[in-house]
Amino acid sequence: MVEDIVRRTERAAALIAPRWWPNNPGHVIVVPIGHHEHLYAIPAEDYRAVGDLVREVAIAIRETYGCDGVSTRQHNEPAGNQDVWHLHVHVFPRYEGDDLYRSQALPGWRTLDERQLYARRLKTYFDR
Repeated sequence: MVEDIVRRTERAAALIAPRWWPNNPGHVIVVPIGHHEHLYAIPAEDYRAVGDLVREVAIAIRETYGCDGVSTRQHNEPAGNQDVWHLHVHVFPRYEGDDLYRSQALPGWRTLDERQLYARRLKTYFDR
């Protein structure tokens, strides 16, 4: 959704993810603007744009969420846990003891109001 986009460049966009984990709300997904299914197919210049935006988002999350750190992850092919066929990188706020890698995503999708709480923080950060 357009309301969820917190930053867009010529080649990449960052948006608040609609699916959350219990202790890591408001995580961001960074995607290339052009369609590339996975890491193997993305041209280097698009991958650099995604990587640059991942770094910007990680810094913004650390500055605005009050978290203890940030984790990123990206999956390729079914054996690598890929379940959406457009390359994307998750940027998670991390908190001491959050058990991100031992937890499951919450069921369903977060509401626009829930996502906007985090989108506003990041948009304000990027607009300064």
